[in-house]
Amino acid sequence: MPRVSRKQAELNREIIVEAATHLFRERGLHGISLSDVMAAAGLTHGGFYGHFASKEALATEACQQAFEKANLGWQDKINRSKDMPTAREAILRPYLSAAHRDNPGEGCPISAFTPDMCREPADTALQHAFIEGVEQSIEVFAQLQEEDRQAALAKYAMIIGAVTLARATRGSDLSDEFLEAVRKALLPIDSSPSVPA
Repeated sequence: MPRVSRKQAELNREIIVEAATHLFRERGLHGISLSDVMAAAGLTHGGFYGHFASKEALATEACQQAFEKANLGWQDKINRSKDMPTAREAILRPYLSAAHRDNPGEGCPISAFTPDMCREPADTALQHAFIEGVEQSIEVFAQLQEEDRQAALAKYAMIIGAVTLARATRGSDLSDEFLEAVRKALLPIDSSPSVPA
């Protein structure tokens, strides 16, 4: 079999990370196998170890990529908004929506990874990547607030908690209530149901 070019190898690695990022958010870090990831990437299972030393190494990189994209997405919405109330609306309404709740594979890495991270041993590369991603996310989110860090953290915890609980109770009225309650608390001017982002 001919050797893959360096450029193709780099592309394959990107494809693997992208597939893992989606699957880890959708089904959890422990809910998928390496075979699942490689199949989603359209590559053979045997090629995995040419790119990564372990599943944890892949999970760490996928975690970093998920946070990078999410944080850049929020920052872009802030940069394109005419003022902070508009930016808050642009970020929070889609975040606290049924569409976001129902599509974790494309959604927030924090609410997707948190259940697994609660069981992750302390001081691993994956935990460090997660904490760094959360810290960067908080920095972006804090731009939307006029209060101090403690107030920003409280509101941040509200939105993450709302989506996490809404996903855990999906299919029930309670799921929608969690999202609506936090929308009303943080977007009091118009608390109508959100539209998909």
